[in-house]
This record gives sequence, structure tokens and C-alpha cells, in this order.
Amino acid sequence: MVRIYNFTDNDDVDIVARQGAFQVIEWKRDLSVDYGGAAAAYFASEMNVRRRQVVCTLDGKTGITVQAGAMQWTAGHVQSTTGVKGVGDFLGKMARGAVTKESTIKPEYQGVGMLVLEPTYRHILLIDPTQMGGSMTVNDGLFYACESTVQQRAVMVSRPSAMVAGGEGLFNLALQGQGTVALESPVPVSELVTIDLEDDELKIDGNFAIAWTTGLQFTVERSGKSLIGSAASGEGLVNVYRGTGRVLLAPVASPTFNPNAGTGTV
Repeated sequence: MVRIYNFTDNDDVDIVARQGAFQVIEWKRDLSVDYGGAAAAYFASEMNVRRRQVVCTLDGKTGITVQAGAMQWTAGHVQSTTGVKGVGDFLGKMARGAVTKESTIKPEYQGVGMLVLEPTYRHILLIDPTQMGGSMTVNDGLFYACESTVQQRAVMVSRPSAMVAGGEGLFNLALQGQGTVALESPVPVSELVTIDLEDDELKIDGNFAIAWTTGLQFTVERSGKSLIGSAASGEGLVNVYRGTGRVLLAPVASPTFNPNAGTGTV
């Protein structure tokens, strides 16, 4: 039996979210700074710039799939596998990783015990794809972890000719099935704008969408009907979502993907 002290029960730790096998802890203050960094750490904490970690409970039934390099430590009878089920599955994962900017192989942890992920200064969103109509597509670089009951696949932008100028990649990662997904977000859940479309359309001038129902048609288009019209409007290319489904929108654009932004020593 493993007993853990001074972690989630630490006076400096708040549990800010729970869903499925996940809970998100937040360190209220950074007490590991030296004299020179104390002022910066204090004001960072006051502005809600804090270290957050995902703590996963493994019950022996459902595994946890994580972004490569995200594991910090495990306790109990926890084993790591590649999650690859044969050569065909490996090639599929390699192709999906190449086009979605996610890690090619995402390790899967199984067993009975606890899995703790690396600290991140981003916010952690816990979402079930069923909340998004059964399948959701996420913006580049936001995937952090999910229960292994959630399936992953790559989906292509409907009009790839405009993808670069629209600030999007050619492919995005789609997650489907029942289970909890942990995403790294530039904003907390309290600031997310939820937009439900019913046979309608949403146009966004920038990389503001966090996730959207996979059934929505996602294209990158000119904001006007012509190049002259686009220039006159002062816009250019916009991301367009059409159909019936849900879009989660952040008030600030998602940062450029950095594979080390959410992992590593902080």
C-alpha cells in the first residue's frame, strides 16, 4: 500500500477541478524561489499565474494516455506501454502525429495507483467528448492527456489551400468516445465562451477556438467575396465553422505550439 503525504493535502495546494480519473491541483504560491525572484513570483500568483498539475487515479480498468514527456511520477502498481497495437497502428499513429503536431507515440499508463503529470503554467480543461456531441476537434498543441476509452484520429481542414494564412494547420486532432480529456488552455474555463450552432455558421478572425464539435465543417476563407473586398474590410482570412455543434472560444488567441511549454522542470 502506498501512502502519500504533503501533496494534495498540502496547505499550499488547492484541488480546482475533478472529472473522471483526473483531478487538477493548483499551487497557490511558489515557495521555491530565491530572493531575487520573490517579487515576480508574488505578482504572478496574484494574477493567477500558478503552477498546475494533473493527478490521475488508476483503478486497474481504464488506462490514461498522455502527451509524450508529460509524466512526472507514479506511485503504486503502474506500468507504461506505448499504446501501439501492431505495425499498422504504429504507422497510423506516426502519420497522425506528423500532421497534427502532437507526439507520434503517446504512452499509456495502466494499473492501480497514481500518475502525476509535469507542472504547467497553462490552465487545464477537463472535457468529455460527449459534452461536444460525441466527438470534438482540438486546436494544435492543446492535448495533454485522456482516458484510454477516448479514441484519437486526425481530421483535415476542408479547404487546405488557405490553411497557412488562416493560422491553422492542415490537420487537427479529433477525440471521440466517452471519457475525460485534459487540455492545456491559455485561459481558465471561466473565461471560455460557449457557442452552440444549429444549422448556422461562425466566423472567427484568428486562432481563438479551443475545441469544436467534429461534425462542424471547418474551413479557412476570405472574409469578403473578393480580394478587394477582404482588403477593404481590413480583415483577410477567417476561420469558419458551419453546421450544428458547439465551439469553445477563448478571448485570446492560442499561443504558437511549443512541445515543451507544458512539460519539463519549472
